[in-house]
Amino acid sequence: MAASSSAAAAALDAWWDDVNSSPLWQDRTFHALAALYGVVALVALVQLIRIECRVPEYGWTTQKVFHFLNFIVNSVRSTVFTLRRNVQLVHPEIFQHVLIDLPGLAFFTTYALLVLFWAEIYYQARAMSTDGLRPAFYTINVVVYIIQIALWLLMWWKPVQVVVILSKMFFAATSLFTAFGFLLYGGRLFLMLQRFPVESKGRRKKLNEVGYVTTICFGCFLIRCIMLVEIVPSSLVLFILRKLPPKRGVAQYHPIH
Repeated sequence: MAASSSAAAAALDAWWDDVNSSPLWQDRTFHALAALYGVVALVALVQLIRIECRVPEYGWTTQKVFHFLNFIVNSVRSTVFTLRRNVQLVHPEIFQHVLIDLPGLAFFTTYALLVLFWAEIYYQARAMSTDGLRPAFYTINVVVYIIQIALWLLMWWKPVQVVVILSKMFFAATSLFTAFGFLLYGGRLFLMLQRFPVESKGRRKKLNEVGYVTTICFGCFLIRCIMLVEIVPSSLVLFILRKLPPKRGVAQYHPIH
């Protein structure tokens, strides 16, 4: 039994080595990922257009910016995977890192914006000042982008493995930060909604929405600390938040400015 198990494991390892080193399988994987990211980008664009048609008078709201950033991130990812062979030929090599890492920064901004939106709702519901939330959001994003640009420049100046590892660790740290942001404000908002009367209009639906998005994004950003997991939260959150805002004249719609 042990001998047969070892033989099966060896055969599986050999098969995986063949697949992993096969340009054909690599191209198929890249094209499949490109197609998936392309679909998510298209869904985000369609949702953005639908929202704009429903409430054009509100300008660039949080919801519109969220879908627009989702469209940008997934479109760039789709393009990079489609042209992955060409990207690998780009020189100097630092530009390869920029093309691959920049969508990750935009992804961080996209979901940090969702955390900001929930934080504002939570603070407003508890009659607390929200004045410091938006400046904190901008400051955190500026710091994150400055650090990443500094790492790119350092990688360009001294392209050693330790700098690449530092860059990956930085991405892991931003993902962990975002995960706990979802846990903190998504969890608070979920608990607050639980205390609303059962007969409150839309309470159950909003409670489920916040609970699902918090769980999905917290889990995926934790996993993202060790691997690239962007398409899962993008697709699932777009599905959960597919509901259009109410038509004009309803006060619950939150503009971004």
